[in-house]
Amino acid sequence: MENSEKIIITPKTKVMQLIETWPELEDVLIDYVPAFSKLKNPVLRKTVARIATLQQAASVGNVKVEDLVNHLRKEVGQDLLSEEGGAAYNITRPRWYDESRLHSELDAREMLAAGEHPVNQVMADLKQLPPGKIYKLVAPFLPAPLIDKATSISVEHWVKEVSAGQFEIWFYKPE
Repeated sequence: MENSEKIIITPKTKVMQLIETWPELEDVLIDYVPAFSKLKNPVLRKTVARIATLQQAASVGNVKVEDLVNHLRKEVGQDLLSEEGGAAYNITRPRWYDESRLHSELDAREMLAAGEHPVNQVMADLKQLPPGKIYKLVAPFLPAPLIDKATSISVEHWVKEVSAGQFEIWFYKPE
C-alpha cells in the first residue's frame, strides 16, 4: 500500500494525520473503541483530532496504547510495535488535594454538546490560577491532550472517573 510509506504509526501519531492518510482507519478506530465515535463531530474532528496523539486517544478510550497502535499497524500492513510504556495520568488522590483549595471550576459537558471546545478557556483559567489553588474540570471523557498541555505549564493533575461518561480532572498549581 503506497500510504504505508507516508507515515509510520506510533503512539505520537496525530489522530487526524492517521485518518487523513488512511480514511478507512476512522471506522477501525471507532470499532476498536466506541468513544472514538466523537470523531464524527466536525468540531471535535477539527480541534481534538488535529492535536491528539494515538497515545492520548488510547487514554481516552481506556485501552493500552501498544494494543491500539498494533491494531492499526496490522490493518495497514506495518510491522507491530514491541511493548513500550504509554503515558500515565495520575488517578491516585494526590497529597495536594483539599477541596478547600478549590479556586474555580468548569463543567465542559455543555460546551462540548454545543460543539465548542473548552481547551482555550481551561488553559486561560489555569494560567490565572493562583499558586496553591485547585481548578476542577468536569468532562464526558478523559481530555488527554488538555492534561498534557496543563502538564507542560507545570500544572499537576488528578483524574477521577466519577461514572461512565463523567470525569473530574483536578488541576493544581504548585506554590
